[in-house]
Parts: sequence; structure tokens; C-alpha cells
Amino acid sequence: MAAKIEKSTLKFLKDLKSNNNRDWFNENKKLYQQAHQNVIEFADDLLDQLNESDHIETVSGKKSLFRIYRDVRFSKDKAPYKTNFSGGFKRATAELRGGYYFSIEPGNAMVGGGFWGPNPEDLKLIRSHLAEEPERLREIIESKEFVEAFGQLDGEQVKTAPKGYSKDHPAIDLLRYKQFLIGHTFNDKEITSDNFSSLMADRFKRMRPFFDYMSEILTTDLNGISLIA
Repeated sequence: MAAKIEKSTLKFLKDLKSNNNRDWFNENKKLYQQAHQNVIEFADDLLDQLNESDHIETVSGKKSLFRIYRDVRFSKDKAPYKTNFSGGFKRATAELRGGYYFSIEPGNAMVGGGFWGPNPEDLKLIRSHLAEEPERLREIIESKEFVEAFGQLDGEQVKTAPKGYSKDHPAIDLLRYKQFLIGHTFNDKEITSDNFSSLMADRFKRMRPFFDYMSEILTTDLNGISLIA
């Protein structure tokens, strides 16, 4: 039977948001541990399903989860705890680029993926491919399956045109991107449904054409020659 997110886990997160301090958290540590274990089991189930359609480096649901403790050293917000459970799955091997992210939060559960901060070399390579052959990415992000699942490609963009490209370039709408992100949100009824892990896994599966394309252009030059030693 598939693991599910219990209503008690969402209640813990709601209460934590209203009582985001160490005293309350310590007094309710047992509730946190129960909620955390619930999410571990859910993440294990999600990982099993994801491994059916991709090659994942992450070894367990527990290893996929991020800490609930916030780093407040450089933040004006000194609340010590995150009010969501979140995690990520890394694709295996240098040939498979991109990663899967998920977050469990009342009213704001989501899955996401993509390239948050491409280094200058990767961004240059992406733009080189897009300038040469933008149709391949357009075909993916304009497909019915992609639009139904994610709406559109998101991420920060430069205001006019990146250095070395004309603002009148036919692919300027794609060349402006500095990040390449996709995501989908879920409502609370979906979060606590029996098939929520399958809903998440389905959205992850729909990311594959985008990831496979980006993996290809990030590991080959414009002549299709591998850049991986």
C-alpha cells in the first residue's frame, strides 16, 4: 500500500507556523518525530516510483529530506524552523542533469525541478544550443503534457538580451532565461489523498523530456560531441 501524508502531519506544520519558537518545538518534539517519520515513509514510496522511470542517485527517502532547522545567521527572519517538509532527488551519473524537488506544506505543497543557478559555462552552453536550434525546447514546453502539468517554463530572465545576442534574435524569449524552472502545486485535499505519491511521481515523470533535452545539450557541443571525459 502506498504511503500517504497523514492529516496529523499537516496539523503539526500548521501549529508550528503559529508557534515557531524553540520552547514550543521542544514541548512537541514527539509530534515532530511522528510527522517526520510519516514524511520519510512517503519519500521512500516516492523514490521507489521515481526509480521506475529514471536513474536516481539518492539512496533513501530519509537521505532526500532537508533539515527543518533554518539557518538564521544572515536572515532578518529569526524564526528557527521551516514550516514545511521538503527534499530532493538527484539524478545519477554525469550524463543525467537536473534534480527533483518536493515540498509538503499546508496550502502550498509542490514539486519542482530544473536549473536554479547554472554556472557561467553551463549557461553559455545552453544559450549556444538555444540560439542554434530553439525548436527542440519549444516543442517540449509547448506540448500538451507539459502545459497541463506545469503551465510554462519559469525562472529569472535578463531584461533585454544576454551579452553577445541581439534583442531581435528569433529565440530571444528563450535566451533571456538565467534560470530554467518548472513546478506544480497541490491542494490540501490532494496532499492527504491515498494516491498523493503517485500524483507527485506523475509530475516528476512529465519533467523527463525537459531534463533529457537539457542533459543532452549540457553534455555535448554543438556538433553532438560528448563533453564528458
